[in-house]
Amino acid sequence: MMKRRLGIVVGGGPAPGINGVISSATIAAVNSGFEVIGIYDGFKWLSRGDTRHVRHLTIADVSRIHFTGGSILSTSRENPMDVPEGMQRIVQAVKKLGITHLMTIGGEGTASLAARLGQVAGRALRLVHVPKTIDNDIPLPGATSTFGFQTARHVGTYLVQNLMEDARTTNRWYLVVTMGRRSGFLASGICFASGATLAVIPEEFSGKVTLARVVDVLEAAVIKRKWLGRSDGVAILAEGLAMRIAKDRADLQNTQPDEFGHLKLPELDFGRAVKEELERRLARAGQKITLIAKDIGYELRSCNPIPFDVDYTRRLGYGAVGRLISGEDRVIICFKGGAMAPVRFADILDRKTGRVRVRHVDIHSEYYQAATSYMIRLKHEDLRNPETLAGLAKTAGLSPREFLTRFQKIAVD
Repeated sequence: MMKRRLGIVVGGGPAPGINGVISSATIAAVNSGFEVIGIYDGFKWLSRGDTRHVRHLTIADVSRIHFTGGSILSTSRENPMDVPEGMQRIVQAVKKLGITHLMTIGGEGTASLAARLGQVAGRALRLVHVPKTIDNDIPLPGATSTFGFQTARHVGTYLVQNLMEDARTTNRWYLVVTMGRRSGFLASGICFASGATLAVIPEEFSGKVTLARVVDVLEAAVIKRKWLGRSDGVAILAEGLAMRIAKDRADLQNTQPDEFGHLKLPELDFGRAVKEELERRLARAGQKITLIAKDIGYELRSCNPIPFDVDYTRRLGYGAVGRLISGEDRVIICFKGGAMAPVRFADILDRKTGRVRVRHVDIHSEYYQAATSYMIRLKHEDLRNPETLAGLAKTAGLSPREFLTRFQKIAVD
């Protein structure tokens, strides 16, 4: 009888908890009679037909790695679709390695590749995917978070709390850009947990997003905060805003796309562009406020997971092996209401693009409404109150009518 052999591959950017999945899956597989092969650097080498960059994993190798950040197998954004016959070479390499079952760990890009790989490999390979991303933008059932998100929010909250104290002490504003390519979960989550002054996320804008519109929101918040007697604050900006704005801004297109054609958002100078425009406007209004642009993102991706993600990833790895043993195939491993609830690839992919659908922040949800209620944002009630409107307008160096014309479009309920 052919020996069952599980291959484990990690793709995409790092997320806290990857080692927890590798550890628990390896232990469960070995205890079930599998050999386990860890594949280095995502699909990079396999897509070239190179089977040398692998290692056998034992229980002794992984028994204590679930506490650690990063990935013992490294990771890669290599896109096999860009390599001639890349997908076919992966299938051949997997067969050469004797891998009968494959577990991929990654975000939406890796999930999409796993679905495609399943189609190319056919019934010769059983395959499951464990979703991870600190962006939390994979549409898992029951609003379940992707692993890594809770740790990233936790560490991000700690960093922002320090910046809030520095802002208060020095009377300055920090403009903090967080990761979140297509959704604002991380930005809004950090803001709500830390009590930062406000968050600005892509989901709150319908249609075209411009730098001017984003700065309108920030300028109004700075003015309102100043009118309330404070010259300090911390605004959290989701980097996905930059992706939408960059389409029309040459100065935000100074980076090469990654292997999947995405702009490398952390390399964009989004924070600088926002800071410079906001500085110009505040100076025109006679407001002397120090602004500091700060990116946080890489600090969150490979940190040690908090207990939530340690627990979560150990269950995911165990569940992934269990589903493979039971004969399930081509599924994404996830939970709903605390119970394992695998989702078929076909149910999570966009039929037109073949890629995983995006989960967005529901700005009409009670959660988001609660979050925004604690932010310093310009509100419709501010504009309806003559005394408040007059005070805000004076602070901005405008007449009440001019203030209304400038800002009424960005006011919230």
